Amino acid sequence: MADLKLQRNFGIAAHIDAGKTTTTERILRYTGMIHKIGEVHDGAATTDWMEQEKERGITITSAAVSCQWKFPTTKGVANASTKDYYFNIIDTPGHVDFTIEVERSMRVLDGLIALFSAVDGVEPQSETVWRQANRYKVPRIGFVNKMDRSGADFLMVVNQIREMLGAKAVPLQIPIGAEDDFKGVVDLIKMKGIIWHMETEGMTFDEIPVPEDMLEEANLWRANLVEAVAEYDDNLMEKFFEDPNSITEDEMHEAIRKACIDLSIVPMMCGSSFKNKGVQTALDAVCRYLPSPIDVEDISGINPDTGETVTRAPNAKEPFAALAFKIMTDPFVGRLAFFRCYSGHLDAGSYVLNVRSGKKERISRIMKMFANKQNPVDFIEAGDIAAAVGFKEIKTGDTLCDEKFPITLENMFIPEPVIAIAVEPKTQADVEKMGMAIAKLVEEDPTLRVNTDEDTGQTILRGMGELHLEIIIDRLRREFKVEVNQGAPMVAYKECFGTTVTHREVLKKQSGGRGKFADIQFDLGPADEEWIKENEGKSFQFVNDIHGGSVPKEFHAAIQKGFETAMTTGILAGYPVNNMKVRIFDGSYHDVDSDAMSFELCAKGGYREAGRKAKPTLLEPIMKVEVLTPDQYMGDVTGDLNRRRGMLEGMDSRANLQVIKAKVPLSEMFGYVTQLRSLSSGRATSTMEFSHYNQAPNNISEEVIAKSKGKVKLED
Repeated sequence: MADLKLQRNFGIAAHIDAGKTTTTERILRYTGMIHKIGEVHDGAATTDWMEQEKERGITITSAAVSCQWKFPTTKGVANASTKDYYFNIIDTPGHVDFTIEVERSMRVLDGLIALFSAVDGVEPQSETVWRQANRYKVPRIGFVNKMDRSGADFLMVVNQIREMLGAKAVPLQIPIGAEDDFKGVVDLIKMKGIIWHMETEGMTFDEIPVPEDMLEEANLWRANLVEAVAEYDDNLMEKFFEDPNSITEDEMHEAIRKACIDLSIVPMMCGSSFKNKGVQTALDAVCRYLPSPIDVEDISGINPDTGETVTRAPNAKEPFAALAFKIMTDPFVGRLAFFRCYSGHLDAGSYVLNVRSGKKERISRIMKMFANKQNPVDFIEAGDIAAAVGFKEIKTGDTLCDEKFPITLENMFIPEPVIAIAVEPKTQADVEKMGMAIAKLVEEDPTLRVNTDEDTGQTILRGMGELHLEIIIDRLRREFKVEVNQGAPMVAYKECFGTTVTHREVLKKQSGGRGKFADIQFDLGPADEEWIKENEGKSFQFVNDIHGGSVPKEFHAAIQKGFETAMTTGILAGYPVNNMKVRIFDGSYHDVDSDAMSFELCAKGGYREAGRKAKPTLLEPIMKVEVLTPDQYMGDVTGDLNRRRGMLEGMDSRANLQVIKAKVPLSEMFGYVTQLRSLSSGRATSTMEFSHYNQAPNNISEEVIAKSKGKVKLED
């Protein structure tokens, strides 16, 4: 294994079309892993290996690649000493429909290159990615791509990151020229200009003095940079005031590194990946500023046997602990589990404990991944990312560890699906195949949920968006050879309670022999505002206020389980209930007839009775929509959004386009892309991501409730 100080596990994340895959392709070329650059628009990019990715020119699944980079980059220096840095890179999708791919990558990465388009700046998915990085406290470098495009403005993007993302973005370089004239950057640390040679694909460059006309601006931004990192090195500020030229490059790099790892600043760089400009400088910055596995805090988890918090240091001598963050089905090797090893050493052929299932599993083979290609290795150690074959049962988020030293690592946040379609197999032969295929897809993708409609017997697939479900159906047909009929997309509504009610539920059944008895008193209503803020991703607030043993402790978990199971089916239209609070405070039991099942059934019955009185209301998903349109179509686009019950939130201009921001109910947005194209002669584009749930108007509620009682016929 490499020295952990020279290891970097980082991802590349951004809004759609900011250039993530193009940048990854350049990194692979510069590190010698590929010899011909494959372009996304030709369907030839290394990390876009799925058929659907090649056809559409988008990234659907995050791809891991490993490579080595000689640092520092030396140019024309004889016998210069370099070190080999080892990279594990994950290229993530930009579409919000595949946000789980970004989420699970963030959970296991130590650093991130956040890409921004120099023309479009901070876009809706940039904000989502930023929130995900904040959630897992991931240090990041900002790279402003597409500097050669018309309307490119590096400093505008830096300001947007400060204002819209609330981050302290600090430029390490400023561009020399822009748009067609973009030819290099001024390095604010060296105070030298860098001009790339295009005949060597940007592999070599010339260092020049800072151009005269840029000297004043460069000094200003250098002062800004020193000020931003001075608190990480007291000598730096003193030196800056006495003699700015006395600050050494190493002192600057050290202070920037500390500030970056501490999440205090985001070092900003710029370039044009497609034109091979600036990517090597970004790789040098990864080595200099992003943390190695030993720079981040020791991972902490819970000992499942004792409930105590335990930590694991990134050291091969510690007990083994890893997190499975992605499951993939490969047609040749079967089920592949991607995992990040946080501590210890694991040999191929040895056993690990899956803490969730409590079972020992034999890891038959360990592989380093290169997109969809596997390179077998004999072992893996702390700080590395690999994939393993041999698991009988594994899910995303499972902890794998040494059975003598069990630990449960914190799982990842999994967003709730907002859209659903009904599917049914076309022929009898497809019935069994469909069940197995969907089971595999659900295992791979935690945001894909499946359930059966009891009234119609149809299988309901729920996902993150129309594109997400379209890809799933396509994969069913291509990969698994399953032909299905599908229904029109349906909105994943939720229900909630408007008021808190107090209720007493008594279950008493006698049918000869031992009966069933349970009695509980509880309050049921909406969850507390503070609880909702602190428990993102959870829907059930359970407060146990039983004192004095009126209901024995061994039945409390059964009561909680009863309410939790019942709330998956709402009172109005059978949709799951969002943010429910139950406070149980009294009850009684029978020495012989009471058992856990009785109290669970009693809780379910109590939920139905109390729920009817607690003013149940229907909630609909509201989407955050951003439309880019030329001026002349503004009126038509805003009028159309108003007709869709949209709330306009602001307008802005970006390059030569108008940006319209709105919140629109998802139910009104089906087929919007096609409608927008016809309104704007194909010149407007839109992006959409989930924002929040809101109470549905009465007419919509009545329609949805009526529909839920009817049946849906599926089309081919």
